[in-house]
Amino acid sequence: MPEYQVLARKYRPQSFKEVVGQEAIITTLKNAIKNNRLAHAYLFCGSRGTGKTTIARILAKALNCHNPSDDLEPCSVCSSCREIACGHSLNVLEIDGASHRGIDDIRQINETVGYASSGKYKIYIIDEVHMLTKEAFNALLKTLEEPPPGVKFLFATTEPHKVLPTILSRCQRFNLSRIPTEQIINKLRKITQEMNIQVQDDALLLLAQRADGGLRDAESLMDQIIAFHEGEITAATVAEVLGIMPRDQFFELDRAGKEGQLGIAFEIAHLVFSQGKDLTHFVESLADHFRTLILVKLSGKSAPFLTLSPADRDKYEQSAKLYSQEQCMTVLDYLVEQQQQIRFAHSPRIALEAILLRVIRSHARVPVDYLVRRLTELESAVKDGSQQQPISIAAVQSASAVSPVVPKPTVTLAQPPKTISITEDPSPSRADLGLKETPVAKPKPKVQPQTQPQPQVQATPLDALTQSRYDTLLHFTAVELEGSVQRKPIK
Repeated sequence: MPEYQVLARKYRPQSFKEVVGQEAIITTLKNAIKNNRLAHAYLFCGSRGTGKTTIARILAKALNCHNPSDDLEPCSVCSSCREIACGHSLNVLEIDGASHRGIDDIRQINETVGYASSGKYKIYIIDEVHMLTKEAFNALLKTLEEPPPGVKFLFATTEPHKVLPTILSRCQRFNLSRIPTEQIINKLRKITQEMNIQVQDDALLLLAQRADGGLRDAESLMDQIIAFHEGEITAATVAEVLGIMPRDQFFELDRAGKEGQLGIAFEIAHLVFSQGKDLTHFVESLADHFRTLILVKLSGKSAPFLTLSPADRDKYEQSAKLYSQEQCMTVLDYLVEQQQQIRFAHSPRIALEAILLRVIRSHARVPVDYLVRRLTELESAVKDGSQQQPISIAAVQSASAVSPVVPKPTVTLAQPPKTISITEDPSPSRADLGLKETPVAKPKPKVQPQTQPQPQVQATPLDALTQSRYDTLLHFTAVELEGSVQRKPIK
């Protein structure tokens, strides 16, 4: 019985036209072969699973192919192509930079690079080249800059910033982009059709999103799903195998927040821990949920960069109506911060419950910008009223108990009214401390005789209401900002 071959190796591209998502790089390399403008060193950079080593192997096959096609594709039939594909070619030497990173390994390359080969080119492919030591890089510099005729160097790395600048300056650098989700879905659909496996589009979308732009990761996940499940593959199956939280739980959290049902937070936290889901990935998924809500609010459910099924687009449109834009941005900032902190929490379960409670309670929190705007409006209203009818703070606070107007002599206070702070606590009196009150002579107010008594000016209930709302809003602003705010006397 032949040995099973995983999907990532079985369906690995063997020609330029089979490479997915790197059209610009493929066009550049084919034009260089066509016009005989080949560089002596190439550096392929990019994240995992985007095709760095695959493109290097295909380029080596195209350079040494005995029967290339008209469009400069390797034939994959001649002896040279078959040897390179199997890794047995003497003309193409593939070296692992992680295990051959010392100066002795590079010295061996320098000593053998001048020997002629039977093919057109002698090619060195060094994978993970950033793992070479500084001394090894320096030993390679002379050979890399002036190699013997017919020698090519092809480097691949996921961390180009670790490669010495002297090496970068001697190479043509190609930055491979992440593979778009739609192209990953098309490649997975093609694989499942060849294997006669039924799979739903939502399941393919979930796999492509989890792969994060790496085709090899998507193929490995698909291999895992096929080994686990028999029959049609659904999105629920993919979520169960990969430990992904279903989106319906997030939509339920949105509705619970609008209705004020705090118990949903404990139910979701219990579900996460009982099913053994990764806590950090759950918080990342929740942050991605609110990111999608912001995108829907900004661009609508039909935005082209939203990788969602039609059913999920409708659900996100309904959930987006439950939040304000400022509220979504505040929750997203909070979740991004918690992604780094929750992994170090002493009690992960309590930390997750606190996060979910904070998300639900965000519906009851008044936005800070609204508080500041209302505070400014009320302050302006109080100032405008004070210019027409000046009143003191004590008069405003006692305006709720309106007494009949009685002619009294005008009283002039010796000192201006004291500024009152909403964070200031009144000190206990002597009676509260169990001490006897000591009579203190109070200064008598200076009374100026008037020929005719003048009625006392009292605050109207409307002014008192405005001042009360101003004080209440100032208090809520202090709570929202988690600090204290002092109110200045209105002049």
